[in-house]
Amino acid sequence: MSLPQRSGRPAGTGIRHFARAAAALAAALALLAPLNAAGVASAAAPEAPADAGVRVNAQASLGRMPDTARGVNTAIWDSHMNDPEVADLMKAADVGAMRYPGGSYADIYHWETHTAPGGYVAPGTDFDSFMGTVRATGAQPILIANYGSGTPEEAAGWVRYANVTKDYDAKYWEIGNEIYGNGHYGNGWEHDEHEDKSPREYARQVRAYAEAMKAVDPTIRIGAVLTTPGHWPDGVVGEGDPGDWNHTVLSEVTDVIDFVSVHWYAGGSDTTAEAAMTKLTGLPGELREVRNQIDRYAGARSPHIGIALTEINTNTGGAMLTARPNGLFTADAYLTALENGVFTVDWWNTHNGAGRITTVDGETDYGDMGMLSSGACTGDVCEPAPNTPFHPYYGMKMTSELGTAGDTLVAAASSAQDVSAHAVHRRDGRLSVLLINKDPDAARTVDLEYTGFTPAAAAPEVSRYARGDSDVTDVTDGGASASRVTVPPYGMLTVTLTPRAGTGPGASDAEAPGAPRPEAVTDTTAHLSWEGAAGAARYLVQERDGAHTHVVGETTGTSVTLRNLPPGSTHTVNVLAADASGRLSAPSAPLTFTTGTPPDAPCAVSYHRDTSWGNGFVATVTVRNLSDTPITGWTVDWDWPSDRQSVSSGWNATFHQTGRHVRVTAPEGAGPLAPDGGSTASFGFVGANDGPNPQPTVFRLNGTVCSGG
Repeated sequence: MSLPQRSGRPAGTGIRHFARAAAALAAALALLAPLNAAGVASAAAPEAPADAGVRVNAQASLGRMPDTARGVNTAIWDSHMNDPEVADLMKAADVGAMRYPGGSYADIYHWETHTAPGGYVAPGTDFDSFMGTVRATGAQPILIANYGSGTPEEAAGWVRYANVTKDYDAKYWEIGNEIYGNGHYGNGWEHDEHEDKSPREYARQVRAYAEAMKAVDPTIRIGAVLTTPGHWPDGVVGEGDPGDWNHTVLSEVTDVIDFVSVHWYAGGSDTTAEAAMTKLTGLPGELREVRNQIDRYAGARSPHIGIALTEINTNTGGAMLTARPNGLFTADAYLTALENGVFTVDWWNTHNGAGRITTVDGETDYGDMGMLSSGACTGDVCEPAPNTPFHPYYGMKMTSELGTAGDTLVAAASSAQDVSAHAVHRRDGRLSVLLINKDPDAARTVDLEYTGFTPAAAAPEVSRYARGDSDVTDVTDGGASASRVTVPPYGMLTVTLTPRAGTGPGASDAEAPGAPRPEAVTDTTAHLSWEGAAGAARYLVQERDGAHTHVVGETTGTSVTLRNLPPGSTHTVNVLAADASGRLSAPSAPLTFTTGTPPDAPCAVSYHRDTSWGNGFVATVTVRNLSDTPITGWTVDWDWPSDRQSVSSGWNATFHQTGRHVRVTAPEGAGPLAPDGGSTASFGFVGANDGPNPQPTVFRLNGTVCSGG
């Protein structure tokens, strides 16, 4: 698990920026209203402005919801793992993945003997019993092959038993759990008996495991363990290693793996759920950096390598784990991760055990990282009966009200920090919106507006989980409309709308096109292609910025070249098909790409991270003038990819940072940069990062874009 992270409290006000102007306008209209006989304005009072506005763009696809979307971890030390109630509860929440045999226990567990030397194995938790629960749930297993004390041959034997002998069709197999915690970087909680504990040895073993296991069943999918960018030991380079864990492992295994496994915990033992919800804002950037790293080493094969978030929770022990705010976090976290490209999100844990007892929101919090009660006690305070759901279970269940496998996640943006919004365009044409009010004291009125979707006049279906609810509750007759709803304090609402007849993708003769593929990307252009769609007369390529989209290309074919793109810029696009009448299909899955730098630029820059320690680093930048004239008095500019990166101090130059932008000026008395690369200028700095630390994509010398980076 990750080292403790610091988090602040949410700072959202929950008030829309136009509330003051709307109130002034309402007052002016009241003065103009006609008076009745009593001298009282007879016009009805205007509706008060909403606390938040949410924009949903049904044309901005964030990808399809996979059948493994909602997952949970299970552990062989859990005596309630296979209680019949577990399968019933998980099926009711549409759980599609169950991970076994349980975190770090995987690296001491021997499946054939059902033993874990040095650990406790509860009765009735063997592999076949676990698979009985998986099948009763309707889920798929995610299995962790023993890397720490096992062998490729032992793992291959497990594949043979599971998929040949028993015909379980177990697809997903991780090689070990959190192996970077084996002591190689000084902190060791993960069992690893290999003499060489380096990332390079892990990569060699992943290849051996993949070869042995796929020789038994070539259809299985192999997963390698990565660190989450921005979480220890990301960026740390061990003695004798060519790079940090992720870069070393990925440089050697992308041709044999099918997914990577990362874990995400918001912080340490004192992290509150409120702080964890704020920390979630960093998760999209962290997952984007995982994809960037896969892109770098896998190239054209990158789209075939998935990302699995196989452990997630607010913290690794302590307060506010079973309380209501952690239920809000659960719903927000599952959907945030799914919207940013993972194919499964697996909660830690199904049952876990009581910890520190506190009172949160008027209820006892048991300090338990499980979704369901294990019936355990801390002192004289005991949890409710085993398998009683905690709030995180209902948070996960609430996401199943939003959509199921095959539905399309679409962009939704909220104007208020204390109101989260997520949306799904369902296969039957309906649109569902989940609203999460993180304010414990006040309800929030929310105005809803839509792009690419026209709601019918009928009242929406509404589900709620809030104070006073013992389960996700149908409140369709509660007065919500397609344009405005009220979300209770510390509550969640899912609003499901039917499209107006004759509107939406269901009214188009065109099917959804395939996801765009980058055929060639330069510094200023991107040539994209996609699989054509039946019934399509033409295609629109659109770029997304949050919940807004704009058309950047149009064609009757199945490829387009986007031009005049800024060097080093990142773009997210998808494709819609229009039928002969101009009616638009559902959007394709999205593609994100980044342009490069010109190969024939009149300057070149190299950026090298010399060392890193998770939240800080030292880098050296070297500049060459490739033009035919000398340059005197140079400046170098770049923009950080994240607003959580900065320059702390530097040498051999003067540094100034505004927002993400950094300007570096030649020191006084510096000589000219000779033409044709005849001399170089180098400077270094100490940087800080709170989260992932991606490299800048483009550098400019005296305003001119340089090659390299």
